Amino acid sequence: MDTVPSNFTHHFLIAMPYMADPHFSRTLTYIAEHNAQGALGIIVNRPIDMTLGALFERVELKLDTQNFTSQPVYFGGPVQTDRGFVLHRPSGDWHSTLRVNDEVGLTSSRDILQAIASEGEPHEVLVSLGFAAWTAGQLEQELADNAWLAVPADMSIVFSMPPEARLTAAAHQLGIDLFQVSKVTGHA
Repeated sequence: MDTVPSNFTHHFLIAMPYMADPHFSRTLTYIAEHNAQGALGIIVNRPIDMTLGALFERVELKLDTQNFTSQPVYFGGPVQTDRGFVLHRPSGDWHSTLRVNDEVGLTSSRDILQAIASEGEPHEVLVSLGFAAWTAGQLEQELADNAWLAVPADMSIVFSMPPEARLTAAAHQLGIDLFQVSKVTGHA
């Protein structure tokens, strides 16, 4: 009997403390899409040494609203690190948006940057360079191998908490302290 894999769209992936891959060690990743072809997500707790103000200058957009100028840009994952991705709430209606649900979208088109620059909307954004991706069955296997813990996403963790608090906050949703998780795992 074949089992249908769980759908982890709109979930957080919490990297287990012993995650060896330096791209994902101590990360919290938001899964924007998960289906039979694979999964796509954005790391939401790894700011890089760049602000939105600097990024907007680089793409020749003037930020008219000061609310975003000092906000950090994030390392979203190791795929297409030369491209920008905006995780945002509300989901809105942009040229190239993956609507995660009625609340959240992930957009890669310039029109959202123009709206942020001129109108300050959407007001809840996380801008990343790059994204994370898994091929068909890869995420399910990594979960089975205990590389990640999955928990339904609480977007207030992304949009209302400092980046250094996000991983711990997501783990607390499961009632665990990541620093007390054993490296030895098993399956019943």
